[in-house]
Amino acid sequence: MKFFLSCAKGLEYLLVDEARALAGVVATATVAGVNAEGERADAQKLVLWSRLASRVLWPLTEFDCPDEKALYAGVAALPWPDHLRPEQTLAVDAHVSGDAITHAKYAAQRVKDAVVDSFRARGRERPSVDTGMPDLRLNLLLRKGRAILSVDLGGGSLHRRGWRQTRTGAPLKENLAAAVLRRGGWPERYARGGRLMDPMCGSGTLLIEGALMAADVAPGLQRYGQRLPSGWSGFDTDAWHTEREKAQARARTGLAELRPVFHGSDCDKQAIHAALANATAAGVAGALHLDAREMTQLSPLDAADGLVVCNPPYDARLAASASLYRALGDTLQRITPQWGASLLCGDTELAFATGLRAARKYTLFNGALECPLIVCEPIALPLRENPPARPLSEGAAMVANRLRKNLRKFKSWRARERVECFRAYDADLPEYAAAIDVYQPEDDERVCLHVQEYAPPANIPEADVRRRRNELLAAAREVFGVDSDRIALKTRARGKGGGKYGRLQQREQFFVVREHGARLRVNLFDYLDTGLFLDHRPLRRQMAGEAKGRNFLNLFCYTGVASVEAAVAGAASTTSVDLSATYLEWCAENFVLNGLGGDRHRLVQADALSWLEADRSRYDVIFCDPPTFSNSARADDFDVQQQHVRLLRAAAARLAPDGVLYFSNNFRRFRLDMEAVAMFAECREISAGTIPPDFERNSRIHRCWQLKPLAGVRSEIGREHGGVWGDRGR
Repeated sequence: MKFFLSCAKGLEYLLVDEARALAGVVATATVAGVNAEGERADAQKLVLWSRLASRVLWPLTEFDCPDEKALYAGVAALPWPDHLRPEQTLAVDAHVSGDAITHAKYAAQRVKDAVVDSFRARGRERPSVDTGMPDLRLNLLLRKGRAILSVDLGGGSLHRRGWRQTRTGAPLKENLAAAVLRRGGWPERYARGGRLMDPMCGSGTLLIEGALMAADVAPGLQRYGQRLPSGWSGFDTDAWHTEREKAQARARTGLAELRPVFHGSDCDKQAIHAALANATAAGVAGALHLDAREMTQLSPLDAADGLVVCNPPYDARLAASASLYRALGDTLQRITPQWGASLLCGDTELAFATGLRAARKYTLFNGALECPLIVCEPIALPLRENPPARPLSEGAAMVANRLRKNLRKFKSWRARERVECFRAYDADLPEYAAAIDVYQPEDDERVCLHVQEYAPPANIPEADVRRRRNELLAAAREVFGVDSDRIALKTRARGKGGGKYGRLQQREQFFVVREHGARLRVNLFDYLDTGLFLDHRPLRRQMAGEAKGRNFLNLFCYTGVASVEAAVAGAASTTSVDLSATYLEWCAENFVLNGLGGDRHRLVQADALSWLEADRSRYDVIFCDPPTFSNSARADDFDVQQQHVRLLRAAAARLAPDGVLYFSNNFRRFRLDMEAVAMFAECREISAGTIPPDFERNSRIHRCWQLKPLAGVRSEIGREHGGVWGDRGR
């Protein structure tokens, strides 16, 4: 059975790993949750054991819901006496989006009405409503005209562990605290004998969660005690009791063996009293050392290994300031320099104010607030990263100076446009003929470099080629402060129809970058290209803006970056076509990475030209970026110069009446057939406007045209290809 685990945004991939490890279910991430597939007993096990999930939702029914009548009818169709007894209580949580029903409380009321009316129609007493602790809690999701009604197997939010007696300020939710601990590697560190410290512990959430995690105490044990999480008739009581007994045995053993390695301090004495009361209720007070003390007065700890966790104040109400965060960073470097740290900060500027060097960086959401989580390993700052073994040679120094000049030149543009992946060097010095592209992983402050070395003329001695290559790489390491293993080097040689690369590796080293609000997987080492064509950045932004609320077609889609960015921008639908199964799988992973999927986003494995001529759909925005030349055992050879007229005519036939076609290619000697494009009302070459500043040295990196067909020619082309121009639906 498919069911859903909800969670705070930013915890999805951690929750996938947890669900697989705890219950062995099939799990995939989506926005603010995980789609899982398994048995009912698996879902109930996650209610008891998940530290990260907010709710476990077991679906009862799914139906089309264009209005409130359909909502009522769809819910009333269920045999409710099979799910709930009349003497039991009921509550409904609703989440709605779209135009049909806009008020969540009204939707919840209609669900409740349908349930109780179902009892009345059978001549039975109706169940009562109890919003606090009902026997059956239902969850309605109404989105895009589709309703899903589920049983909340946990009976409410799972972040409540049951031990919180006192709260101070704005305490961190327990499942978010668990994520901070997991990202910092706390379970593994405890197993190695490490300690845990929170220098601003407040009411003790991070320390208590860390202690219960170390003691192997199931989060649901204290929350439910001896009662069942849900009074739903379908709840597997025997399976629950069996799992709870196992959890109780593990908790007894874990608490008895729990080491007293938890240190907490806070400048507020009342916070320390609250932390002690909460720790006592949780059964871990004996393992905690709590002290009312200013952070700057803390003394160094004598333990060699440990983890500092902290959720410093993040707004004016809680006295957040850059100076406070700086004091935190200075204190940790003084008292625990060789430990690791996992710090949930208020914003990027405050995280930067700590002065610490993050090995990894994540984005979590504390409610609606976006918070960076920085993980340092170790806390101590290196004296200098990757110091050169010897001074740069004269040639390497020239390259380094040019790189620094380019970085200064691009600084304000990159900040303004939020550009994280860019070309920093493109054969600026003719003797050092290479392109250097910079990629910034989203969870790492250190960049990765993609270096494409252009093959030298045959008359250049091999010794000079090696020397120049080594000098170029030495300059890149010096300027960007990276090790050699973060530099992908490829040699570009000319081949039939375009370039080809040597020295490809099989490292399977993917990481995620961001562009225009989309998260994208790239791989610098294993493939001919990285998965992201940087020179098309402005064109992708333009098309995404035009695709909002419209149908977008991406031909020769490669890894689907343009499709994903259009979908993130609000495209009504996207269709991505490519002959390569590898690239389409990559494209699908990019969609999943952004929480996108479903039948609105089609992936088609086919020869793009043949598919286009057979298709009968209409598209508002079409992007066509074919290769210069390709051959495949599965399709006819393709040559962009010879076949671009056929391609453009087929694409024109698929355009909506007010549609637009963007045609691009990187064949340097390409000549557009001007007689053929006379069929278009508008044919503008927009290449100059689509070349970003970091590619201005290579303005012919690609050429691009914007085309709109003549109204009188549309129907002719449409009939020729078997379609009618007035039809915009799919």
